[in-house]
Amino acid sequence: MHPNPAFRPRQDDLAALLVREIGFAAIFAGTPDGPRVAHAPVVLSDDAATLQFHLARGNGLTRHLAGATALAVVQGPDAYVSADWYVEEAHAVPTWNYVAVEMEGPARRLGEAELVAQLDALSAQHEARIGANPPWTRDKMDRNYFAKLTGAIVGFEMRIAAWRPTIKLSQNKPADERARIATAIEATGHGALAHLMRELGGDRKSA
Repeated sequence: MHPNPAFRPRQDDLAALLVREIGFAAIFAGTPDGPRVAHAPVVLSDDAATLQFHLARGNGLTRHLAGATALAVVQGPDAYVSADWYVEEAHAVPTWNYVAVEMEGPARRLGEAELVAQLDALSAQHEARIGANPPWTRDKMDRNYFAKLTGAIVGFEMRIAAWRPTIKLSQNKPADERARIATAIEATGHGALAHLMRELGGDRKSA
């Protein structure tokens, strides 16, 4: 992650907010077969102390993850920044603006009831987002079919020992230049990143 402190979020709860809003992560860990990554929807606890997710039993991480230290990465919008968008082109290079949150900690395997609770929390959260009325719940499923599907996955919980968020939105540039870059990024089809630049870019400059 980018070491420049200018790109660390100033709001204490911003990293957790982004994890909840994006809701999908890449889960990394070392295994005897080498490093592996899995991609999964995630549930962050109310106190932002744990992150839950589930993987297919056949996933290359599943049988090695319990007791291991895992790294979860949630990525937001990103986009290329052309050096031509700066006033002083002769002293500028192309770069990349992006939003990413790393969380690291030990993982444990969930019991069956905990896995079902995780699945219920996931569906409730996202059904509410899409405005489903009434929302989908597992009560609509055949119980035997639900049991068959849950038997094919394994739930995990990672206790978050370290957060490493990076919100790189041209905070190290003057306000007028940052506004111009946001407009250029929006014109290339990256409206979400441009919006974040305007909302979260701030006026802080780095040395």
